[in-house]
Amino acid sequence: MNEHQTNAAAPGPDAPQDATPGSAPAGVVHPRTIKSYVLRAGRTTIGQAKAYAEVGPQFLLNYQAAPLDAAAVFGRSAPLILEIGFGMGEATAHIARVRPEDDFLCCEVHEPGVGALLKRIGEQDIHNIRILRHDAVEVIDNMLTEGSLDGVHIFFPDPWHKTKHNKRRLVQSPLIAKLASRLKPGGYLHCATDWEPYAVQMLEVLSAEPTLANTAEAYAPQPDYRPLTKFENRGLKLGHGVWDLVFKKV
Repeated sequence: MNEHQTNAAAPGPDAPQDATPGSAPAGVVHPRTIKSYVLRAGRTTIGQAKAYAEVGPQFLLNYQAAPLDAAAVFGRSAPLILEIGFGMGEATAHIARVRPEDDFLCCEVHEPGVGALLKRIGEQDIHNIRILRHDAVEVIDNMLTEGSLDGVHIFFPDPWHKTKHNKRRLVQSPLIAKLASRLKPGGYLHCATDWEPYAVQMLEVLSAEPTLANTAEAYAPQPDYRPLTKFENRGLKLGHGVWDLVFKKV
């Protein structure tokens, strides 16, 4: 499992019951439904906690059951990319730096991961990222309107290796249909995984969505904007593969 694998389509725990921006208010319990994540254990470092305090107020968004005004949130009108599950934010920060003309709305519930990305934002002076520490499925359902996205990134979601757990995988037809409806014509959906059976499933699911078209014969070359993380490099040295899939809205 690498740094990105914190999201999965499984019945997860209730939303975090703390006062962290982007989470449910104390005492508010969300209905137990299919989630886009499973919470992982982890401790927030002193540096990450400092980033929450100093950088969080500008870059963390509160979840709200109302359409997102992206121009107001980012202070400009620009192409909007949704990222579901960014792990510790290494790739997210890199992509935001090399694509300054785009805005990135990033969903992640893992507190140390959010803190790590906030720390990178502060250290690298990144301005085109906003973070929602909330279930991505609810964000898609309630904050993103049809045709509001120019792209979607799903990098290294939890592969749920055991066959009996495959149903918990994030990339399944109902979610892909929702994401496709939120894409503008010509918008793209980019998935990546280092687990070949999941890559096969992703290809089947994405190919079955009638409003999406594959940009390659099967798997796509790694787009130049997606970096190789240290976890990928370690896997590649061990002989593991990585599969990218890039589909466009027709």
